Amino acid sequence: MAEFALPANSKIGTGETYKAPGGAKNIRTFKVYRWTPDDGKNPSIDTYEVDMDACGPMVLDALIKIKNEMDSSLTFRRSCREGVCGSCAMNIDGTNTLACTKYISDVKGDIKIYPLPHMPVVKDLVPDLNVPYAQLTSIEPWLKTSTQPPTRERLQSPEERAKLDGLWECILCFCCSTSCPSYWWNGERYLGPAVLLQAYRWLADSRDEASGERLDQLEDPFRLYRCHTIMNCTKTCPKHLNPAKAIAEIKKMMVERTI
Repeated sequence: MAEFALPANSKIGTGETYKAPGGAKNIRTFKVYRWTPDDGKNPSIDTYEVDMDACGPMVLDALIKIKNEMDSSLTFRRSCREGVCGSCAMNIDGTNTLACTKYISDVKGDIKIYPLPHMPVVKDLVPDLNVPYAQLTSIEPWLKTSTQPPTRERLQSPEERAKLDGLWECILCFCCSTSCPSYWWNGERYLGPAVLLQAYRWLADSRDEASGERLDQLEDPFRLYRCHTIMNCTKTCPKHLNPAKAIAEIKKMMVERTI
């Protein structure tokens, strides 16, 4: 008979509860994933009651308030607070998104906050993104040319430039990749929606002269073709981009060059 065992630290327990200050009337409850590698314990869910009359409207505002006023040990990434840097990507109310652009009022009931799924956790809400960043480096996301460079810059027509809209706006938060089941199961070999969106950004750039080389690198049963167009990536993208369409365009380019 086959026996299955859960990985270490996979069972989540109940953690601490932090009450709102006395007299608070407008209270929302936040349930936050907690884990540290320092104590060897299983993860837990801590509960925080936050006075919304003394808190900003975004989930990130609440996390900052919790860290500053209730529990200084809570760990998460943040930077721009404008949806530009992608640092505060996490799973909120079951959807991967940015804490700085997610309104608390959009969540009904308790606000449940977890780190991005599938990724190893460094601590609390901080995922380990070494693998996706290594995959990004592998596609060489920069302009590659073989012709003599012009004296000023390589020009594009307005129509050529328009082809990059919906691609360059990606902030590499990896909300899309970590919502993709194919990436969950094949994350070491499948590049994932975020990296493939970046790959197509350079394939679509009229100034780039390495399309053949880039397509050769992607021609692999796992690097590209694990995408099954589930569309989780497009649904969850906080910048409203369409990685699934970009992946489909790469597949189309693969076919066109064989005809």
